[in-house]
Amino acid sequence: MLALLHTSPAHVPVFDALRDEDHQGLELRHFVDEELLARARREGPEAVTGAVRGVLEKAVAEGARAVLCTCSTIGAVAESTGAGIGVPVLRADRPMAAEAVAAGARVVVAATLESTLRPTVALVEEEARRIGRPVAVRTLLVEGAWSRFEAGDTEGCARLVADAVDEIGDADAIVLAQGSMAGARQLTTTPVPVLSSPRSGLGAGARAVRVG
Repeated sequence: MLALLHTSPAHVPVFDALRDEDHQGLELRHFVDEELLARARREGPEAVTGAVRGVLEKAVAEGARAVLCTCSTIGAVAESTGAGIGVPVLRADRPMAAEAVAAGARVVVAATLESTLRPTVALVEEEARRIGRPVAVRTLLVEGAWSRFEAGDTEGCARLVADAVDEIGDADAIVLAQGSMAGARQLTTTPVPVLSSPRSGLGAGARAVRVG
């Protein structure tokens, strides 16, 4: 069983659909805690370390063979807190970051929440160091998109993100930092590769379950 740690219930059907498309038979168990993101935004990601560990321990106790954190803001906390938990703890955006630096040295990180920018930039730079590639990372905060997502207007959120991303021309890859932004990928017209995390992140989680 793969446990998924979400900070929005909107991610549950997204990952269920991806499982049905790509990983039939994989058991998913969703743990949703919106307060983790709210507190991380107020006090910083490190403030939720204890709460995240509690969720990870519960997931393992319920039979998880791996845990995938789908929230970019607290992804690094989940990874570091998961060390020694007994099963792999992964962040869904790491495969996306690896793909971005493989595409080239100019990476734009787009987000709808300011709290997501710093952790995602750090992740991209970490993946660049891992393969020995210099990288220049720029950021783009899409104003107004998060409020639409919170209001349930996922289509409006995706359109704002796509319109903002389409203004970027001088990049080798554009990273959609949050899983909630993935819908914008189908709306963009830019020739620059636009990357999102849910599909590749779930693939990494599925492999972790198989390998143990």
